[in-house]
Amino acid sequence: FLMMAFGAGGMAAVGLAALWRRGGTSTAALPEKRNAAELEGLLMAKRSGRALGTDISMIALHAKQAQAEAALDAAFAELETVEQVMSIYRPESQLSKLNRDGALSNPHPYFVEVLKSAQAMSERSQGAFDATVQPLWELYAAAQKSGGLPSDAEIDAARKKVDWTKLEVSNERIVLRGAGMKITLNGIAQGYAGDRVLGAMRAHGVTHALANTGEVATMGRKNGGEPWVAGIQHPRQPDALLGLANLDGICMSTSGDYNTAFTPDRAYNHIFDPATGRSPLVFSSVSVTAPKCVDADALTKPLFILSLERAQAFVATTPGAEALFVQKDGRQFMTRGFPLQA
Repeated sequence: FLMMAFGAGGMAAVGLAALWRRGGTSTAALPEKRNAAELEGLLMAKRSGRALGTDISMIALHAKQAQAEAALDAAFAELETVEQVMSIYRPESQLSKLNRDGALSNPHPYFVEVLKSAQAMSERSQGAFDATVQPLWELYAAAQKSGGLPSDAEIDAARKKVDWTKLEVSNERIVLRGAGMKITLNGIAQGYAGDRVLGAMRAHGVTHALANTGEVATMGRKNGGEPWVAGIQHPRQPDALLGLANLDGICMSTSGDYNTAFTPDRAYNHIFDPATGRSPLVFSSVSVTAPKCVDADALTKPLFILSLERAQAFVATTPGAEALFVQKDGRQFMTRGFPLQA
């Protein structure tokens, strides 16, 4: 498994809409422009909004404008369903009800599906991914409001409420078996939403689309036959990009210590190692590309927690997955197939 190091230069940030229109050459040779006749004359429909705690935007291409718009209608309806089920920001969501009551009967199939995906990632990563870390998030958020960090004793107490093996999931019922347990799907729901909205657009006849649900999901290509392109945020320069990635019908997710930090040096942030109750200290950001958005999203969390060597081995266990790692000292590494533009 080959890792490639590259320099720490940044690029000036540009709007995502501009990125989606740009072409470029990947570090690996791109296939020839495909289905050129199919892509000629396709009309573009674009829409934006807000869901799952982030800004949302989508693009659909189709020969008929009305059908592209209908596909976006379906995609946003699907996104609303996902949010009703698993948003931690909505008190009436099924996730919020589970956290309040400790159990939920007759869960929505989407809830069961995403929790089973989360549990599978927890098992594969030996607990580095854990959907039950919400007590740690609540502890740190409360301490931040008081102007500090939680004590060691408080962290240890919260960590005892974190245990993915005590989350029971079936089609009929979801149960939190530990006292004070709560879950968050912020580490996987946006990716799951990306897959669901692409599926909704596909069901309405769209085969070329891009959805930014907090993670970037694509299918087909953009006008002209070029791959979709997305920017990767520089973890230390808010107005700059590390680079651009060609997303040729694949998905990309990035997790960074800069999203929500509890200390100015970002040593304590929203990414927690369930084993310690503290933030890992190796990486400032991890980006993953994969065929499925739910996998790209979920993978960034255990990769962030593992050492570079273990993270490298873990990426290799997911077919089609590639990763870009940025360490806190600024060094950057990527797997051979990561689609970064030269």
